[in-house]
Amino acid sequence: MVNQPIKTSSKKRSSLLLSALSLTIGLTLSHSAIADDSQNQVAATNSPILSSCYLDGLSEQMQCGSLELAENPAKPDGKTISVHYAVLPAIKPSFKKQAMLAIAGGPGQSAIENAAGFDRMLAKVRQDRDILLIDQRGTGQSNLLACDDDNMSALTFNDDDIDIAKDTQECLDNLDADVSQYGSLTALTDFEAVRQHLGYEKLHLYGVSYGTRMAQLYMREYPQAIATVTLDGVVPMQQSVIAIGSAIDRGYDLLFQDCQQNSQCQQQFPELKQEFETVDSALAKAPIITQTRDPQTDELASFTLTRGKYNGAIRMALYMPNIRALIPHAIHQAALGNYQPILGIYTLTTDSTGIALGMHASVVCGEDIHRITDDMRQQAKGSYMAQTMLEGLEATCSVWNMPQVNDSFSDAIESDIPTLLLSGELDPATPPSWGDMATEKLTNAKHFTSLYATHGVAYQSCGNELIADLVKSGSIDDIDAECLEQDTRRSFYLNANTVETIPAGEE
Repeated sequence: MVNQPIKTSSKKRSSLLLSALSLTIGLTLSHSAIADDSQNQVAATNSPILSSCYLDGLSEQMQCGSLELAENPAKPDGKTISVHYAVLPAIKPSFKKQAMLAIAGGPGQSAIENAAGFDRMLAKVRQDRDILLIDQRGTGQSNLLACDDDNMSALTFNDDDIDIAKDTQECLDNLDADVSQYGSLTALTDFEAVRQHLGYEKLHLYGVSYGTRMAQLYMREYPQAIATVTLDGVVPMQQSVIAIGSAIDRGYDLLFQDCQQNSQCQQQFPELKQEFETVDSALAKAPIITQTRDPQTDELASFTLTRGKYNGAIRMALYMPNIRALIPHAIHQAALGNYQPILGIYTLTTDSTGIALGMHASVVCGEDIHRITDDMRQQAKGSYMAQTMLEGLEATCSVWNMPQVNDSFSDAIESDIPTLLLSGELDPATPPSWGDMATEKLTNAKHFTSLYATHGVAYQSCGNELIADLVKSGSIDDIDAECLEQDTRRSFYLNANTVETIPAGEE
């Protein structure tokens, strides 16, 4: 995982609406654009000839290409879109007919834009097998479904004033796409077309977050093409991603618990949960507008802190161990009237997911919104984040008007393909119980939980080594996950300048 400040865009509606509109279970990797030489831009082609290209964050040349496919598979003579892919060639290509397909999360993240992160995490796999990245339709370079707004500032805008239905309609009106064709099942046919196009006989799958849904669908629809599967941060087919609201609340509780159980954090922030609630309650009444320093320019700027921004910043920080360590200090300072630390976290996380909200809406509105039950609605009323997400998604989906998938879509996956499942105990999006649920009908699977990982276990632990072992052996029988017990916790920042170490043996 790339643990570095993220360059934000203050003019992307997809970023500014993130906390209110999107579920965002994607993983923060590199969040930067493809950096092809202009001479190497690949035209849509049905030939398996690849062109050399450079991907941002990687110094060596990779191979890029695109495949022209029908936007609506039922209308092969109709409109086409270019589905782009990149191949990170094996260092020693011992298995030329195999590749590891790494599937990004979101829904709505670009796999190609996260090439550097995948390359680091799958370095051992890449020793003898290609790494294949496909920009799922509606993301990245594959007919991106996103909307920009040149009149919004990330610091000053008030998300309470946003008319989600109106903005969603404007977004839809400006997209050159039949958005009904951007769900997971249609995208899966693209993945299989690319596999056949490139001549791979078998794929090893790695899916992270929403990417685990795509991997499971691949297991169901094209089992003959799959050698092994790794699901990291698992979204089981039986679970609507809308249930993420309760997972976020769990992530908050674990943070407060971790601070309380650490003597230094507890001593420095003895009333952390109460301080969080104090600020939250104040923002529920009215936004706080303050003069502060822009973290990027250090210039004085006006900052409108709303309840949505406050909770959204903390929520996204829970995904990343290094930024999670900043949260207690930021909450404490906000309770004292100093909003600079929470602004810093907000700036780091505002554009950190790279979500294409149009594609996100096509997936969630077709595959998840109809699974909302009365019990889920009732539970959501007790959670600000869950209620806000539910209301935002219902407003979005009332405009997006996606056809619903069949009921069988959410059936548990039945498979004997060797499958490794990885969960982080501190995950604020896909808790370990979701991984347990996914194993219901997997007869050749092992599920491991890393006690100190958040979202994306393979990026924070030895999980990447377990993946390499699975790919090499083709079996889960001898997978040894003892290394996941290693304490990889980040120490909490106790003030603006220092981070204190956690005493040995302290929980």
